[in-house]
Amino acid sequence: MITLPQQKLDALVARHHLVESELASGLGADAYVKLSREFAELGPVVEAIKAYRAVSAEINDLDALAADPATDPEMRKLAAAEKPALIARKEALEHQIQLALLPKDAMDDHNAILEIRAGTGGDEAALFAGDLFRMYERYAAKQGWKTEILSMSEGTKGGFKEIVAEVRGRGVFAKLKFESGAHRVQRVPDTEANGRIHTSAATVAVLPEVEDVDVDINEADLKIDTMRAQGAGGQHVNKTESAIRITHIPSGIVVFVQEERSQHKNRAKAMTMLRAKLYDQQRSKLDAARAAERRGQIGSGDRSERIRTYNFPQGRVTDHRINLTLHKLPEVMEGEALHEIIDALITEHQAELLAAEGAS
Repeated sequence: MITLPQQKLDALVARHHLVESELASGLGADAYVKLSREFAELGPVVEAIKAYRAVSAEINDLDALAADPATDPEMRKLAAAEKPALIARKEALEHQIQLALLPKDAMDDHNAILEIRAGTGGDEAALFAGDLFRMYERYAAKQGWKTEILSMSEGTKGGFKEIVAEVRGRGVFAKLKFESGAHRVQRVPDTEANGRIHTSAATVAVLPEVEDVDVDINEADLKIDTMRAQGAGGQHVNKTESAIRITHIPSGIVVFVQEERSQHKNRAKAMTMLRAKLYDQQRSKLDAARAAERRGQIGSGDRSERIRTYNFPQGRVTDHRINLTLHKLPEVMEGEALHEIIDALITEHQAELLAAEGAS
């Protein structure tokens, strides 16, 4: 049986009421936007708390009615018939509130940097990397998010040797963070005359986009090179040195952006990528130090592990972390059914957090 912390629920309801009052008091634009977001986030859990308390009161009323000797048998029978549905409703609301009270990843609401690199498999791996990028791009569009390419290196027969993009929208990192890892594909390449199935791979990295306040970068630690942007085959595509390569000397991290014609814009995007990579590096060190919090692969961001297999001959996708198999590969690759895998991963992660809370 779930025991909810009533004082914490009271505090959430009180905070929701306070924010509502402040929003009506004529705030500045920045404060209004910030409080509006908090109000929207508090809304669903406060509604659940109110519904939970209302249904609990109804159950108590039914119990009191049944315990009263003056209650006639017919009313007692009606109360007994009504109670199971109320108990089920109460339990569902308790679970909903319990999930809402779980500790949140501070980066969950942030935009994300999505990196996809072709692994083993040559041209077929580059084609698969391209397929993965289109899958995420379509999934993002269905969420109402915006995707913007920051840098890319095309494969000789299509696809990408490497592609880096920014995905902007509400809750992007919360949804995409479990996609980090090695993705494997099994299919017959178009170039295969004998119809043999090939196995190729691509790695995906999802990093939260962070602000200056999240990561401190010393300009003296940066080596910045400018060059002319290049297209497929290495030919120069413009005459100005608009492409930017930034090397962070202490960490050895290198980022390269050439998508914009403006050197200023490319530098800004390169710094965004660098901050994300540095933050991810710092977070990985913290995660390693907290090994107890990283049982299993979900949320570990361990990109050396094979997390998912896309089997084209059998039309199935298997996520190995949660042993989930969907026989709807075309829908997943179109971004239409990817949410089924992502939602299952989030549910599993929440279950682990609930188990950890219970153990503590």
